[in-house]
Amino acid sequence: MQYSNPWFNEVIDAHVLIQQWLGSHSKQEVCDPLIARFSENYSMVGIAGNVLDYAGLCGFFRANGGTKAGLEIKVFDLRLVSEWQHGAVVQYQEKQSFAGKVTLRHSTAVFERSALGQIFWRHLHETSTAF
Repeated sequence: MQYSNPWFNEVIDAHVLIQQWLGSHSKQEVCDPLIARFSENYSMVGIAGNVLDYAGLCGFFRANGGTKAGLEIKVFDLRLVSEWQHGAVVQYQEKQSFAGKVTLRHSTAVFERSALGQIFWRHLHETSTAF
């Protein structure tokens, strides 16, 4: 699904690549464009409260290609919190299904746009949600 909002499209497109990379035996050609979506100043707080930087994110993706065969990710309820000339904050919900387990999380992402118009993930904060 494509939105008229480029920030929402980035959330959707990135999660499609994440599902492809982690959930199947994709070629390296999937991982490199996935990693390229993230700022070198990227930071993240995951659902367990762990903090991850850009190097940690790259290491995670490179080490885990195809390790979650059958992973399904659905992103929904996207909301624009704030937007400015070179960035935005977006909230969304994410449902992951893997190996018979379903998790739901609320996420808040901070994006930045380069002078060339490319959108980068700058920060992500995930909070686990009960069903």
